Order: sequence, then C-alpha cells, then structure tokens
Amino acid sequence: MLGFLVVLGLLALVAYAAIGIYNGLVTRRNGYKNAYAQIDVQLKRRHDLIPNLVETAKGYLKHERETLEAVVRARNAAVSATATAAASPGDPAAMKGLAGAEGALGASLSRLLAVAESYPALKADATMTRLMEELSSTENRIAFSRQAFNDSVMAYNTARETFPGMLLAGSFAAAAPFEITAAAERETVKVAF
Repeated sequence: MLGFLVVLGLLALVAYAAIGIYNGLVTRRNGYKNAYAQIDVQLKRRHDLIPNLVETAKGYLKHERETLEAVVRARNAAVSATATAAASPGDPAAMKGLAGAEGALGASLSRLLAVAESYPALKADATMTRLMEELSSTENRIAFSRQAFNDSVMAYNTARETFPGMLLAGSFAAAAPFEITAAAERETVKVAF
C-alpha cells in the first residue's frame, strides 16, 4: 500500500510539473503576442501620421511627386504587412515581411525628409514641425515596443527549447523576433528639421 501511495504521489508530482510547464509556455506565448500588440499600436500611429506628413509636404514639394508617391506606396505596403503580422505575431514569414515593409517605409521617409530639407518654407511650417516631432516620438516608441517584443520572443523560445519545456512544446511553434535584416533598413529615419 505504501508503495502504491509513493507511486501515486510521484505521478501527481509529474502531472503538476507538466501542467506548470505547459501553463508557462502558454503564458510566454501570450506575452509575446501582447508585446506585438504594443508594436502594432505604435505602427498604426506611425502609419496614420504619414498621410498628414505627405499632405503637408505636397503643397511645397510640387516637383517631388515621385518621392511623395513612393512614401504613400511604402506606407500602404507597411499597413498590409502589419495586418498580416498582427494575424499571427511571431510567424517567421510574417515578421520578415513586416521588417522588410517597415524598412522600405523608413527608407522612403528618409528620402522625403532629405528632399524637404531643401525647402525652407516647408521646414518653417508649424504643421510640418509638429508632425515631425510626433513622428520622432513614435519612432522611439516603436523601438521600445520592438525591444519588449523581442525580449518576450526570446523568453518564449528559450522556454520551449530547454528541458523540460521541450518535452511539452510540440504544439508550440517557434516565434520569430522583429529583426532588421538589411543594412539599409538599419538606418534611422532622420526626423530633425
């Protein structure tokens, strides 16, 4: 009888540990999804600022139509990539697409801002200055949100790849961080006016 109780106690202990590991994986997965939601909020803010920026600049940059259109195209591609990534945060293909689209948007914004530098009236425009300040603030928020997401993804992936979590991680797919892969995408959007 004592042997039976010892075996029963050990089985209960193993079951309790397995439940704890499983719940820990679920908690970490939900954590990185929540962290992505914070990125999503900041990207939406950025995407919402860009049309206002383009409209403000449009009156001054009449001869720079191609630059303005490139920004609008890049913004639309980034909005689409953000929606795809929001549907499955951590999915490697979605995160790679998002990083590429955001990198292209950053590059087109950099070109727009470089062109805008040569228009003193645009630089002096109060609306443009306010939009630039908001964009700068948003870029900082995106960077912080991206770091929190990547930290959450790392904790989740570590938990699913280490023992004993790896024993129960079969239904938990690896998550991909939000990484910048191309050197051109690593350049910071210059928002100083």
